[in-house]
Amino acid sequence: MQSASGIGIVTTPTREAASPPAAGAAGLAAPGLWLPALSLAQRELVRFIRQPHRVVGALATPIVFWLLIGLGMGRSFRGEGVPGGGDYLQFFFPGTVLMILLFTAIFSTISIIEDRREGFLQSVLVAPVSRMSIVLGKVLGGAALAFGQGLLFLLLGPLAGLKLTVGGFAAAAGMMAIVSFALTALGFCIAWRMSSTQGFHAIMNLFLMPMWFLSGALFPPRADTFAPLRWTMVLNPLTYGLAGMRRALYVGTATGAELSAALPGWAVCVGVSLAFAAATFGVASYMAGGRTAADWQA
Repeated sequence: MQSASGIGIVTTPTREAASPPAAGAAGLAAPGLWLPALSLAQRELVRFIRQPHRVVGALATPIVFWLLIGLGMGRSFRGEGVPGGGDYLQFFFPGTVLMILLFTAIFSTISIIEDRREGFLQSVLVAPVSRMSIVLGKVLGGAALAFGQGLLFLLLGPLAGLKLTVGGFAAAAGMMAIVSFALTALGFCIAWRMSSTQGFHAIMNLFLMPMWFLSGALFPPRADTFAPLRWTMVLNPLTYGLAGMRRALYVGTATGAELSAALPGWAVCVGVSLAFAAATFGVASYMAGGRTAADWQA
């Protein structure tokens, strides 16, 4: 090439300029299912530990409920199906465990709304990971929090008159793990299309709290119960999770034999709870694959 001054300048393109980058965005291998999921779950745990007021509130509130409701109704409540000859504090103990699982699992999914508002969720959605991995990470994190707090409260069982055995404790912990996963996935389904925490609380009070009330936590289902109410309890999946925990806590005792006729079978409790967990996780994964514009609008 010759310039205006007559001096010839020859330019040879270098290899670096002529060839594309060795490792581009398309050349990066996408991570698998578990690595992103475990990273998101770890973030939920660290986030919880760094907020001490959540730890105190999550444990203290159910204990206060258990004592106030149990002591207040203990002398006046006598119903069919109450184990231990009518000890309401003992009867209400598994219901309190379920309340811990419900509150912790559901409130942990509020972080989805906060992450969307802060921009973190958008960053995760554009990452080269599957939507199922994102759902699994959020659900595992919330379920681990719920399970851990429920397990701590379960250790107070002897104070309620429960004689925990190793097998019964392990069976109750297994049922708690299934219910924790199912409830967290349910909370994910509700929070995913929410853009405000106020709307989330409104749905929780309207839908989730009645699920707990009608699970048999406060009163056992009886044959003479109002028919629509009784059928609602039968169709409520939390009824079977709670019944499974009750069965587990009385394994090897005379009360356990007494409950065998009043509660659904162990296989039914486990089967319905697993189906509930699979269904809520499937719906959560499906919802995460779509686009979200505003509250309950796809």
